[in-house]
Amino acid sequence: MKRRLSSRKPYLLRALYDWIVDNDCTPHILADCAVEGVQVPPGYAQEGRIVLNVAPAAVQALALDNDAVRFSARFGGRPCSVFLPIEAVLAIYDREHGQGMMFPAGAEGELERPPAAEEGAGDPPPDEPDPSGGGGRDRSHLKVVK
Repeated sequence: MKRRLSSRKPYLLRALYDWIVDNDCTPHILADCAVEGVQVPPGYAQEGRIVLNVAPAAVQALALDNDAVRFSARFGGRPCSVFLPIEAVLAIYDREHGQGMMFPAGAEGELERPPAAEEGAGDPPPDEPDPSGGGGRDRSHLKVVK
């Protein structure tokens, strides 16, 4: 039985955040405010979504954890704690160029498993020739030359 892998989203989020900051750009996170547990300042969301500047100079105590994004920031001059369950994060990008990544929508934000990754996929059907030219033989078609 195969073990279920953890979500890639927090790892990609951290990597892209580092890449954006390392390139002296301003990281922004787009989040879905309708996800249960989201805590953002009232009045800043538009159409159920919020864009947050998470640059090191704009936030304090930023934590990009496997389960959530947490930080403190000032909104309209007032301090506020922000909490985003990882499922609420829709994208991370840099303000200057718009480079970044959108994450797939869904309960876990994971891509569907590609068909080729399924067990037995990628093997030619028994009645078709082996594309490697082996003709279905178990041994290699290469010869040892001395």
